[in-house]
Amino acid sequence: MQRAPSINLPLHTGHAPAYLVRRMIRLSRAMSKVIIDEYGQREFLRRLSDPLWFQAFGCVLGFDWHSSGVTTVVTGILKQAIKPEIHGISIAGGKGKKSTSAKTDIPLLADNFGLSSAKVDSLLYASRMAAKVDSAAVQDGYSLYHHVILFDKQGSWVVVQQGMNAGTRMARRYHWLSDGMQNFAREPHAGIVCATKSQRVLDMTAAISQENQQVCVDIAKSDTNNVKSSVYRLTAKDTLDRWLGKNPVDLADYEMPRRLDWNLFKRIYDIQPKNYEELLAIQGVGGATVRALSLIAELIYGARASWRDPVKYSFAHGGKDGVPHPVARRVYDESIRYLYGAIEGAEIEREERKTALKKLATFSEQMFPDR
Repeated sequence: MQRAPSINLPLHTGHAPAYLVRRMIRLSRAMSKVIIDEYGQREFLRRLSDPLWFQAFGCVLGFDWHSSGVTTVVTGILKQAIKPEIHGISIAGGKGKKSTSAKTDIPLLADNFGLSSAKVDSLLYASRMAAKVDSAAVQDGYSLYHHVILFDKQGSWVVVQQGMNAGTRMARRYHWLSDGMQNFAREPHAGIVCATKSQRVLDMTAAISQENQQVCVDIAKSDTNNVKSSVYRLTAKDTLDRWLGKNPVDLADYEMPRRLDWNLFKRIYDIQPKNYEELLAIQGVGGATVRALSLIAELIYGARASWRDPVKYSFAHGGKDGVPHPVARRVYDESIRYLYGAIEGAEIEREERKTALKKLATFSEQMFPDR
């Protein structure tokens, strides 16, 4: 059976033309209203958490189906199109410097919904932890430069963020959803989309990394001098050679970070985090700290961490290589019908409707050329 082609996300420069932006705003506002009126805000958020549906939605709006710009443009368009008083959804964050505005935007936007302080704190925490996990706990070589969070009147949320690999000029998009997610440190993603699967990625959120996580917490809670001693032992190349028994070419994966903030480790010791999520949540804990603790836990204490790339399309539609399971065409077709119905029900001009349906058909043909 022929496999479905992958969705590449090449980094494209430039801006969408003004005439297209105006059309996209009008179309996305109308389609979003149909979907929300028919299925509710939570279902609309759930759909946005699906990487393939998100891609199809961007294509319908008129953007290149395979471009990394789908992420920034679609979320930017939604930010202009969706009205809290009409759609019951608010959006915070954005691209570049705007990504950090989420922490100031969320309380203001949540106040319009009358959300409790506890729910506001929960939204702020979700925004911060999603960014922390994808920049520190999943070390895949992609640097985050885009982050948005959408939430409804009940405090349900979805996060869509994107990273860039400067070397390959490719992007990777990460999707998060509040529904069904219990832990920010254990396989929390709704989906991750990227063109390529990297050979070696430290994924501290994987199920296989759970023992490593616990050992990391135990190490971080112990005397800082013990941590220093372990780091110095692993810094010696001959020691590392003996532990691994591998080719020197493989040692780069296990390279200890050159600079570590020992004052941070003293602060972690004072805080005494109860679990790995609490450890990650501590301000200042980043990629270097995560990597150092993970290497100590694996190489000295034998607690394995996952070095498999967690990239996948989505749990709803499967992946091009059968991971986590083969693409379910029936489910995929349902998503297409879902978008088709939204277009048909939207209050837009006949020509705009025809163009949107044509774009949707093109995307479907690209995904399944042997239909």
